[in-house]
Amino acid sequence: MINSQDIKKGTAIRMDGGIWVCIEFQHRKPGKGNTVMNTKLKNVTDGRVLDRTFQVGMKLEDVRIERRPYQYLYKEGEDYIFMNQETYEQVPIARDLVTGVDFMKESDVVEVVSDADTETILFAEMPIKTNLRITHSEPGVKGDTATNATKPATLETGVEIRVPLFINEGDLVQIDTRDGSYLNRVKE
Repeated sequence: MINSQDIKKGTAIRMDGGIWVCIEFQHRKPGKGNTVMNTKLKNVTDGRVLDRTFQVGMKLEDVRIERRPYQYLYKEGEDYIFMNQETYEQVPIARDLVTGVDFMKESDVVEVVSDADTETILFAEMPIKTNLRITHSEPGVKGDTATNATKPATLETGVEIRVPLFINEGDLVQIDTRDGSYLNRVKE
């Protein structure tokens, strides 16, 4: 058990039948009354975000979570097989538990978050930025740059994104795995 005033960014608590991770917090002392703790919590299983206010001194059930690097090996049915980088144990993780799964290729290292007490995997997340090669893209038309024009391009993982006109087939680009947006071209 932890006190509500001990909640920090990244603290996990068990509440309303689920596990919630604090993504924002603020101590607030209103003009009259007790100090309160305003928090923004994210549900680890379905991604819902919730604003919750706690009275200072309120007891909450904390959850110990562990973050470990796992390497993506291959896809088997609907599951993705990952290998623990420390123990070399192979673990299947469902597609809906992996954030940025569309931009993941073999041998990528992801961070797997698990409940330390029950050793159940809560979710896995790709790094925010990843480099991928363009496998198909129409050539840009010279002189067609009056605005920030973009064109569709297919990545090596099979996902289609929008890139600037100067990007060609075979280029290595950096992608934001949260929303699939193009960041920049990578020099090799």
